[in-house]
Amino acid sequence: MTDLIVHVIDDDEGMRTSLQFLLETAGLESATYASAAEFLASAPTRGCLVTDVRMPDMNGIELIEALKARRSAMPAVVITGHGDIPMAVAAMKAGAVDFLEKPFDDDALLRAITSAVAGRAGGVDEAERGRILDMLEGLSPREVDVLRGLIGGGSNKTIAIDLGISPRTVEIYRANVMLKTGAGSLAELVRMSMIVGFA
Repeated sequence: MTDLIVHVIDDDEGMRTSLQFLLETAGLESATYASAAEFLASAPTRGCLVTDVRMPDMNGIELIEALKARRSAMPAVVITGHGDIPMAVAAMKAGAVDFLEKPFDDDALLRAITSAVAGRAGGVDEAERGRILDMLEGLSPREVDVLRGLIGGGSNKTIAIDLGISPRTVEIYRANVMLKTGAGSLAELVRMSMIVGFA
């Protein structure tokens, strides 16, 4: 990742400082911005973007769309708070390469940045796509229903009402989906689904 600059955009000063420290400790050059507008005004042309999805004035999705309008090929990793899964899905549909749900592991962010940069440079990894498709095809029809509900941002209770089953049954199906796909988190499950066009 020679010459890589990681641009961190978050309205939370503590988060910006923490991420900058992490990146510099990992040997990565970084720049921080308190808002999407501040980032766009600086007009960087290279690097990788790490942006919060929820920010005042211009959110992470609008930022990614603004970059697309400028024909920027800068890969973006979105970070999101609990309950922002539908927004994160929207960000990926807008062009984000990956997203992480807060609180996230430091290594997970560094892996996401590495993957984002490699993915943008080398295209989609077909072996990974095939592996994910195989796992999703191993789900039962009811597990697929629950997965669709999760990707849509539904709670166990909401999914249960929609499917006419109990919330406890949804929990069991949800656990089965996580086990069969090998996803370590809901964010990872959604990311996998997005890669293969399931969401």
